[in-house]
Amino acid sequence: MEEKKLAKEKRDLLLLNRKNGYDLLKEGEEEIILSYSEGYKKFLDEGKTERSCAAYTIALAEAHGFRPLVRGEKLQPGDKRYRVNRGKGVTLAILGRKPLSEGARICAAHIDSPRLDLKQVPLYEERELAYLKTHYYGGVRKYQWVSIPLELHGVVVLKDGSSRTVVIGDQPGDPVFTVTDLLPHLAGEQNKKPLGEAIAAEQLNLLIGSRPYPNDEGSDRVKLAILNLLYEKYGMIEEDFLSAELMAVPAGRATDVGLDRSMLGAYGQDDRVCSYAALLALLNLETPEHTAVCMLADKEEVGSMGVTGMKSAAFDAFISDLCDTQGLRLKECYERSFCLSADVTAAFDPNYPEVFEKHNSAYLNYGICLSKYTGSRGKSGASDASAELVGLVRKLLNDHSIVWQTAELGKTDQGGGGTVAAYMADRNIDTLDAGVPVLSMHSPFEVVSKLDCYMTYRAIQEVYRS
Repeated sequence: MEEKKLAKEKRDLLLLNRKNGYDLLKEGEEEIILSYSEGYKKFLDEGKTERSCAAYTIALAEAHGFRPLVRGEKLQPGDKRYRVNRGKGVTLAILGRKPLSEGARICAAHIDSPRLDLKQVPLYEERELAYLKTHYYGGVRKYQWVSIPLELHGVVVLKDGSSRTVVIGDQPGDPVFTVTDLLPHLAGEQNKKPLGEAIAAEQLNLLIGSRPYPNDEGSDRVKLAILNLLYEKYGMIEEDFLSAELMAVPAGRATDVGLDRSMLGAYGQDDRVCSYAALLALLNLETPEHTAVCMLADKEEVGSMGVTGMKSAAFDAFISDLCDTQGLRLKECYERSFCLSADVTAAFDPNYPEVFEKHNSAYLNYGICLSKYTGSRGKSGASDASAELVGLVRKLLNDHSIVWQTAELGKTDQGGGGTVAAYMADRNIDTLDAGVPVLSMHSPFEVVSKLDCYMTYRAIQEVYRS
């Protein structure tokens, strides 16, 4: 009997023994998870594009006492500031008790998601049907975007310089759009093609109308009728498409998944699931020891390029302006800062076990996932956090009873992926990837565990407090 007890003690001490998070919850914690999920669903519904997500973020922040950062203003511990980057990204901060020379606690996520962008000259008519041509954005599997209802979101700058916000399809009674597909009776040749080639990029055309303009004898009568509707509602003419950013995203609301409602399904959870956790953790934060920063960036899905991506100097300008209020140099802050690159990872899918390495995969309901490195194949494109850094975060999570796990994104030579971590590390900031495991990532309907979402929120909250 004593030997069995000793063996069990050794087993508990020495073996890595991950448990389902539901077996580790405290009394009343499951109700908190459900409440958290309701706020997250609203965040998803209000922010289906980076512009609308940034706008909703600002509204929430201002309701919690944040106001725009003014260059040169004097700041005190506890002051809450934010800056919007061209309507597509937001950086927020709460000034800490310690000076920025002691570093900041940063959480960086992104609010753009794969979608179908309209081309600059998108509208055309073919056989008395009107279409909009698209150019897909980010890593989409094109076959997933046909035969589903789509909404149209974005902004149009008119010929006179004024702008109009366009949102069609997200309200009850609104029309929606779709990309048509072949019926199985005529799809013999299409069925012979590899999955990635069955739908060509130039076939991702939105069907938007079929009724011709009345009492007109010219060509393109359906196109003219569509333009007339756009002119009546938005003041648009065809030339205005040249200065527009319009995108098609899946129609529908975020919803519970499963009879037990333990999961949540919606478009755009990569990476708004981590963005919401990072934002809410900051909004609910009291004055921290170190300055806490939440960075919600654009353009991650296409390499973080451009003025609104993580490679932009916009983030540096924000932190530099904070440093200026304390007479400090930016590099003093960066070299002692820590960043949690909050982005999703692939959840193990029992339907496709062949692409996962089961010992190093993320599982639903096992908590926030730490990824020491991302990248692909030979760690290409990865920042690869140090053992010391992983150890610090591991201890932080354990000390606060936060459910967590580690993983890579698939088998070593199967694929891989990247985040903003490398670009934060390039700034001389210690950075570690962490986030929520996702099923059907980059699809029009991604699925996550509610428990994992909440544990990610708790983990980020403790990073801000550390």
